Amino acid sequence: MFEFEQALWAEGRRFICGVDEAGRGPLAGPVTAAAVILNPDDPIKGVDDSKKLSEKKREALFEPICARSLAWGIGWASPEEIDEFNILNATFLAMRRAVKQLNLPLDFALVDGNRDPGLGVDTRCVVGGDGKSASIAAASILAKVSRDRLMCELALQYPQYGFEIHKGYPTQKHREAILRWGPSPVHRKSFLKKLLGGEKT
Repeated sequence: MFEFEQALWAEGRRFICGVDEAGRGPLAGPVTAAAVILNPDDPIKGVDDSKKLSEKKREALFEPICARSLAWGIGWASPEEIDEFNILNATFLAMRRAVKQLNLPLDFALVDGNRDPGLGVDTRCVVGGDGKSASIAAASILAKVSRDRLMCELALQYPQYGFEIHKGYPTQKHREAILRWGPSPVHRKSFLKKLLGGEKT
């Protein structure tokens, strides 16, 4: 999981961040990104692609990643920004916001996926990077846990939708709740056109 990082460290690039997102597919809530600069002298055991880890394991790793990394940041793009800019550009916006929070002079970025988000630093895109790079995997955990926690908070404001269960993803129960109650202020209007029969919401 450190193959990419070790090659860059060998080139003299010390501050290498991994960048990943969570929440591109849901019908509600923001898209969330995280950037993490791991400490090469303090590897964190158990860091892996967040999708391969249980919710309990992701939660258990969240604090150690924050405490033991050299730097980390969380970025968000709102449902309104997703509707305005589209999900890809909103994801890139969240990634840039996450990277801006890093308090170290970044040398390089490893980004999950195949599209450069324009971080203003030397970047390598890695398809399936959350399963290949420890830095990207750590970012995937921070992004996923941060977004899940927010969706549970939103569930208290909008209890009829069940956000605490599906985190905004398009499950059958979530679709049924939207059809019954209509969209909430945190739903992505551009994602609901097909479900609502093309009606403007």
